[in-house]
Amino acid sequence: MPAADLVLTGARIRTLDPARPTATAVALRDGLITAVGTADDVRNWRGPGTGIVDLRGAHLVPGLTDAHSHPVWGLDMATGTDLSGVTDLAGLRAALARAERTGGWVVGYGLDHNAFQGRPVHHELVADVLGDTPAFLRLYDGHSALVNGPALAAAGVTGPRAFDQRAQVVCDASGRPTGHLVEHAAMDLVTGVVSRPSYGERRARLLELLSAMAATGLTGAHVMDGGDLELVEAVARETVLPVRLRFAPWCMPGADADALRELIEAQGRGGRHWVVGGVKFFMDGTVEGGTAWLEHPDCHGQGTDAFWPDPRAHAEAVRTLHAAGVRTATHAIGDAAVRHVLDTVASLGPGGHGAHRIEHIETAPDELLPRFAELGVAASLQPPHTGYTRDDGTDEWSRRLGGDRAARAWRLRDLREAGATVALGSDWPIAHYDVRAVLATARRPKGAAAHRPGLTAQQALEGCTTHAAAAAGEAAVAGRIAPGFRADLTALAVDPVHAPADELTDAPVVLTVTGGHVTHRGPAGPVR
Repeated sequence: MPAADLVLTGARIRTLDPARPTATAVALRDGLITAVGTADDVRNWRGPGTGIVDLRGAHLVPGLTDAHSHPVWGLDMATGTDLSGVTDLAGLRAALARAERTGGWVVGYGLDHNAFQGRPVHHELVADVLGDTPAFLRLYDGHSALVNGPALAAAGVTGPRAFDQRAQVVCDASGRPTGHLVEHAAMDLVTGVVSRPSYGERRARLLELLSAMAATGLTGAHVMDGGDLELVEAVARETVLPVRLRFAPWCMPGADADALRELIEAQGRGGRHWVVGGVKFFMDGTVEGGTAWLEHPDCHGQGTDAFWPDPRAHAEAVRTLHAAGVRTATHAIGDAAVRHVLDTVASLGPGGHGAHRIEHIETAPDELLPRFAELGVAASLQPPHTGYTRDDGTDEWSRRLGGDRAARAWRLRDLREAGATVALGSDWPIAHYDVRAVLATARRPKGAAAHRPGLTAQQALEGCTTHAAAAAGEAAVAGRIAPGFRADLTALAVDPVHAPADELTDAPVVLTVTGGHVTHRGPAGPVR
């Protein structure tokens, strides 16, 4: 019998494997789990080169996965001044006045729509504190930004533009840009002239970020963009990625046969701890930006258009990719967007079952929920997003939707009870990547979703393990602690099923193992 690379003993293991729900020891070799059981069961796997870790009663679970994240693209999104703590215009102006000027620019991220206190997003609100310094400020949703006059001038943006997708350079009645850029194509007009960090800086930031993710217990992330695959490939050759990354590059409106063929050919590209597996679509934008696709207009009279000007073109692209065996994930926040994606998967016939997923699903009526299980469409939700709303309905998200639709916010428990696969994520950098907060907030949603029950603790854990694996088509190799499965494991000082949600948020992470490699080892401490 070959020796194991690593043996973990003294653990209280929750395997999520029906064949053996609990254990106390596990052996790992060549990135896979080779034995699960008691100390006696793994004794023969020990050899001269085997690493032995006594977990001293820590709670070991399958490696936790963030089912929706942007850890590479997010390096650019989360650049500059963190504006996530800004709550009003006075706070924004103060933050910009003291913000660091980098390369002659002020760059910020994480700005809450509610900080504008009901006013339209306009560069005049901050013009005097920025002066001649160009500024690019991402709003927290990642789908919009505020730029000032000098930034517009640097990018040569003097009026409205036409885009293949539903994007907009918002202009006033006279046709002058207000500085509010809605959706990626509009923001890209300015991001192209903002200075970018060097390869060395990006490499260091990527490893720092992935290490910090592993320190919260994360072993994997479903990356909902194409990222910078050359950077990832280079870093993965140089060292071990602390978090396993599964990329789904974007397919945007206007994609022709050549673009679809390139996406198909990219599938399977990868290396140690990273792979391209899937394609990401957008059917709408965000509620706060007025670009969520709704069956009835929002309270500003917006939200009745799909991100793809011709939704039939989206459906045809999905059918082409599906025929080639490519899994798809579609961003759909509004009820009309969700319905369209479900209808598209239904058009694929029985072969579409279990091969596709919908991201976000922020509001959905009762009749759509059973269709997720019927069609085998995974529901991918980000519980921390509920924290951007308020339980009294005074936030921008709730005001735009109105009472009835806001009452159908983030239906985590309803989807699970309807039989759906419910995968959980953070959408970093939209919300923090700490997977413990994802688990806790799934159990106790905030704001507009606080009035309805969250997931049970067991369901929340499954959302970051077995259900995340199922959403990626990896249920046969990931999400459980069983022989032959990936050696991705997370050890916590508390039992994530029995500990209260608020205790779980700050629970010490004892050990994180990705592909058999120890990627984080916390200080010894009390285990509860």
